Amino acid sequence: MSTDNIPVSAQDVQALKTYKPLFDLGLVVATPSVLRHLEQHAVFPAALLSRHQHGNWGNVDPEDAKANDQAVLSGARVISSFTVAGAVIWAISYALGTDGNRASTCLLFPEEY
Repeated sequence: MSTDNIPVSAQDVQALKTYKPLFDLGLVVATPSVLRHLEQHAVFPAALLSRHQHGNWGNVDPEDAKANDQAVLSGARVISSFTVAGAVIWAISYALGTDGNRASTCLLFPEEY
């Protein structure tokens, strides 16, 4: 998949340059169906992963956003929810321990959980 046609606003680029990632992603995986969907809609998976890693939790409710903020500090699981061309895609970073390291991050559809 080519990354030449990925729409990224100047504001998003500036934000990514300004802020340090909140946590490591660990091993990054994605389901084949999510990868196909993202490719069909010219969205690079790294764009969603970067938002997730920088604390943009997407479409989660305020309680889940607060839980994610706390999980960044405690090392617990972090979950973001993004809508791409009408489909909801989750980014889930699983905790390895209580030291804040994440074992892995997965992009998947909610029905694949």
